[in-house]
Amino acid sequence: MSDFRTELYERYVSTFKGAERPVSSADRESYFRWCRHKFLPLFDDLPRDARILELGCGAGDMLEYLGRNGFSAVEGIDLAPEQVQLATERGLNARVADVFDVLGSASGGYQAIVALDFLEHFTKDELMTLVPTLRDALAPGGVLIMQTPNGQGLFSNQVVYGDLTHLTIFIPESFQQLFRLWGFDDFRFVETGPVPDGLKGRLRVVLWRLITRMASVARMIESGKSQAIWTENMICRCTRG
Repeated sequence: MSDFRTELYERYVSTFKGAERPVSSADRESYFRWCRHKFLPLFDDLPRDARILELGCGAGDMLEYLGRNGFSAVEGIDLAPEQVQLATERGLNARVADVFDVLGSASGGYQAIVALDFLEHFTKDELMTLVPTLRDALAPGGVLIMQTPNGQGLFSNQVVYGDLTHLTIFIPESFQQLFRLWGFDDFRFVETGPVPDGLKGRLRVVLWRLITRMASVARMIESGKSQAIWTENMICRCTRG
């Protein structure tokens, strides 16, 4: 990849991620509790020694979370040197590498590939190369777990347009359209919304369910259609057929 994104990724932390409030240990522990509800169930059928690759691993939060939960063969890659440095300083197995180089040499070597906030950074033409490369890097029956902005989320615009490197946005139907083309099946979509962690979390869950039911009624009235995923991001798990 060599275009306008290259310079942005070179200083992704200092000019973008680092401009946000620094991540504290309390923030990270809160994120890990959230992952217990949203992500950990998606790994339930994988052995703890499964070889797992995270694409766009950033500062390594998911790498650390999987390691904490007993996954012993987890590695990550990212194009942003500043991000990888943060991950390696935490003792995590991460390196600077291009996704096409790594996947192209994997040849069915991974039982799972994780890609959070990753897919949206590619053009449609690039995705037509990336997705079959993902398939070939997975063992038969291997698992792909992705998080990406939800184009039909209630408040998704701040995510969709909040990063200059976002290029392609999906909804569940267009996600399946692309990945089915290259032999993926068994799709499972999960919202990224609140989780029942403490009293405040339980209250947020109840209120979110109320809001989305009202939104579902409004959509049904307007178009005769329904939808299940309303959060600004969505999580999808699918398998290599």
